[in-house]
Amino acid sequence: MNYFTKVNQQNDSLFVLIQSLTKSEKRQFNLYIGRLDGNTDSKFFILFKFLEKQKKYDEKTIINSGIVSKQQLSNLKAHLYKQILTSLRMNPKHKNVRVQIREQLDFATVLYQKGLYKQSLKLLDKAKILALDNEEKNVAYEIVELEKVIESQYITRSINTRADELTIQAKELSQQNVITSKLSNLSLQLYGILLKTGYARNDEELNKINNYFDARIPNLDYKSLGFRERLWLYKAHLWRSLLTQNFLNGYKYSSNLVNLFREYPKMIQLNPVFYLKGINYLLESLFFIQHEKEFNKELSFFETDIKENKIPINGNTEILIFQYYYANQLHKHFLKGTFKKGEYLVNDINEKINEYSNRLDKHHIITLYYKIACLYFGMGENKKCIEYLSKIIKTKKLYIGEDLQCFARILNLIAHYECGLDYHLEKQFKETYKFLLKMENLQEVQKEFIVSIKSLGDLYPHQIKNEFQKIHTRLKVYEDHPYEKRAFLYLDILSWLESKINNKPIAEIIQNKSKR
Repeated sequence: MNYFTKVNQQNDSLFVLIQSLTKSEKRQFNLYIGRLDGNTDSKFFILFKFLEKQKKYDEKTIINSGIVSKQQLSNLKAHLYKQILTSLRMNPKHKNVRVQIREQLDFATVLYQKGLYKQSLKLLDKAKILALDNEEKNVAYEIVELEKVIESQYITRSINTRADELTIQAKELSQQNVITSKLSNLSLQLYGILLKTGYARNDEELNKINNYFDARIPNLDYKSLGFRERLWLYKAHLWRSLLTQNFLNGYKYSSNLVNLFREYPKMIQLNPVFYLKGINYLLESLFFIQHEKEFNKELSFFETDIKENKIPINGNTEILIFQYYYANQLHKHFLKGTFKKGEYLVNDINEKINEYSNRLDKHHIITLYYKIACLYFGMGENKKCIEYLSKIIKTKKLYIGEDLQCFARILNLIAHYECGLDYHLEKQFKETYKFLLKMENLQEVQKEFIVSIKSLGDLYPHQIKNEFQKIHTRLKVYEDHPYEKRAFLYLDILSWLESKINNKPIAEIIQNKSKR
């Protein structure tokens, strides 16, 4: 059974949730259900125990077990799903500051509805201080609004300026929330452009993105911005940098983002996903600009964060740490040309893919496969390279974007050429050429390379090296081109050509470049 078949069999939400539970979470759920007589014999708990033992979700097996009829199954699953979430919410492990604030607001609302105004206000004040200390300004605004409602019905008379204070505080929080909303909207809209149209490929697209950004970025007094506003400001700038392929600015703003968390270390506990994504963007940017020394330093910081448990571990962060850690470990060996030394990572990655199979995004699986293929290509293990590339090519455009699919096919063509598989090479060339013709906005590097590879088949052996030199000369002009250079980040075609021209392994070529 392949990975994608396995995923399709396990995509039932309830089953995935149950499979994600840790031993302690299952134990707590058992205790939670057992708090009232009769629950342990209820159908939803029997269904939980049944699904807990299953290797895959199979509705027919559930019906045949006699637990529930087909007509009642949907409602029973919904009830069980809700009970599991309620149990998880009560788990101390999941009670972060955000949950605690919401809980206090709920308690205060109950007290208010009972007419216990003074007790409610006291609880709201504590919750508000906690919210402001942790940059939770949306819920802080909700708290102030409830305080205003209560004060309008219950005058404490202890502070005669109370109404003015609450009004000013509400106005300030509202303004800050508007700024954050505009910046987060802009960040999301830029991400949407990336998914819809991809990176800027010419001056017209570059100007369009920059104009879009400039028209929507709010006027800001930087000194007055708190953690949250600065976070979204850096994220918006970062997305603009990625869209316009300005990797130096990408480094600048991802560095600002990571340093912001280092300035406010307690925010890592509350926003670990943003911190992890910031680290990954920083490492990717350093990889793109080939800044090996700084890359190794930041990767070392990331490793220390993981070892010292500075990043909270939950189902979400566990997956992200796996993706970002191993992708950048591979990048480290790509930068140095030490491909063989990185081979140990392959088994680790495949084991983790199997472990997280029901929670891992398919696109990220394919991306890791491509990086593994590049690792084997750098080692000269072309058949293994082809093995991983075939996993990508077989998926067609089901889970990945055109860029990755395109370069997987080009690398596949090169790997077949290196293996001397002449029959397969002709087949691969035809398939690759047909795929590229269907692609929209084909880059010049891709066009030039595919034409060049086709010409190799018509040459005599003694002419090959000279032709490689010509191809290298034609492609070299694109190496620093603002819209074409990204192609060389997916696939280091120039180093491969240099290896053929100089009769040296590609790893040696990259190592020499790294030293220079």
